[in-house]
Parts: sequence; C-alpha cells; structure tokens
Amino acid sequence: MKKAFLVAMVALFLTGCMSAAQHREGVQDGSADQMTVGKVQKEIRIGMSGAEVTQVLGSPNIVSTDGQRREVWMYDKITTDISYSTSSGGVSVLILGRIGSSGAISKSQRTLTIIIKFDESKKVRDFAYHTSRF
Repeated sequence: MKKAFLVAMVALFLTGCMSAAQHREGVQDGSADQMTVGKVQKEIRIGMSGAEVTQVLGSPNIVSTDGQRREVWMYDKITTDISYSTSSGGVSVLILGRIGSSGAISKSQRTLTIIIKFDESKKVRDFAYHTSRF
C-alpha cells in the first residue's frame, strides 16, 4: 500500500514538469517547408524561372510590375510564437494542504520579406530579403 501511494505521489509531482520549449514543440506547425533566410540564400539564384521559384518558395503574396513592366514578386511572412508554461505545486498540496501554481508567458514575432525581380524573359534578375524579430 505504501509503495502504491509513493508511486502516485511521484507521478503527481512530475505531471507539471514539462518546460515551455517542450510544450511549444507539441503544438507547433510541423511543416518542413518553412520559409527562412537560409532557404532563400541556398536555393534562389539569378536566372531561375518563375516556376522554379514557386517550387522552392510557393506562391507569392503580392505580384506587381516595375516601371519597365517587369514582374516583381513579394513574399511577406509574419510568425508569432507564444509559449506559456505553468506548474502546479503538487508537493505543496501534500505537505501544506493547499494548491499553488505559477506560470510564465513569452511572446515574440518574426517577419521575413522577400522581393524577387524578374527580367523581360521571366527569369530572376535580382532578389533581396529582410528579416526582423521583436
């Protein structure tokens, strides 16, 4: 009986021991094709066709033309990360007979803007990107 009680108490104590990073991993979108600066640097090249760019980055958010009627594609991605961690005082319930809890929240945003300029023959002539975190 004492052994079962001890096992139950240890299980109660350990239930609130998951970190915010572990919680975040459990709820994040697991898409492997997330757009990153590294992906742009590694895979986008001058001379690529629009179809090749779309294969790497997907469809652009905005398509426009410059003063010479050449296409300009813009990708604008905003990501908000929110992590919340909470812990309950499982031991304090056993010892003090009361429930205690604490928690923390962290929120950050990232932006990534990619501009791809095409020439008259619909090939990439230039590209630029900007990223920020706040």
